[in-house]
Parts: sequence; structure tokens; C-alpha cells
Amino acid sequence: MLVVTRYRVEDGDADAFRADAGAALRALASRPGCTGATLGRAVDDPHLWTLTTTWESVGAYRRALSSYDVKLVAVPLMYRAVDEPSAFEPLLTWTPDGGAVEHVGDLAVDAGRGGPGRRAAARVTPDDRSG
Repeated sequence: MLVVTRYRVEDGDADAFRADAGAALRALASRPGCTGATLGRAVDDPHLWTLTTTWESVGAYRRALSSYDVKLVAVPLMYRAVDEPSAFEPLLTWTPDGGAVEHVGDLAVDAGRGGPGRRAAARVTPDDRSG
């Protein structure tokens, strides 16, 4: 699992943000299931920063978010993140040792339509049509 949070940081806040984000990175990276973490800043826009982590599974990430240290240090930083989706499932990865690897997605077929408070649209198959 890949988690990408982006942040808009003004010039006067960059040093404090870097310290806070570094503490958040260390708290997340110390949790079981974290396979990598990176704090970065856009080369073409010094006000745009990212904190990226990779995880063995969605469950490992969710368990990390519920740990005391992460709640204390990382979650407050995450409230400053750009409001957009941040968790992604890997579909194709590449490493120098393993080459390219295809992954099967875990999303439900109706993931974009169903969910709490929403009704999934009925799926009509050729056998369901009358006439």
C-alpha cells in the first residue's frame, strides 16, 4: 500500500514543518508493516511537500494510525494535508532485484458506487433484461 500526503507550506513555516514532518515520518516508520518512508519537496514548487509511506497492507497502515505515538505526532500533521485521496493500492511495481510485478487490485467491483450512506446501482446483466 502506498500513502501519499501532500502539504502546502509557506516560506516562513518551512523549518518548523520539516521538523514536524520528520517526527511524523519517524513515528510512522517505526510501526510494524511500514516498508519505507520519504519526506520530499517539489523541485518546481518549494511550497509543495509530500510525506510518502509504503506498507505491507491496508491493515498495517490502519493499525499504525491507531498507535499512541502516531496519534500524538503524525496525525496532527496529517490534518494540514491537502484534502485529497492519499491511500493507493499498488497495481504495478518495479524494483532492481525483482523487476516489474503486476498486482491484483483489492477494490470491490462497486467501490466507486457503494459505501456507507450510498446505494449501489443495480447491475443489469443480459439475463435480467426482459423482451
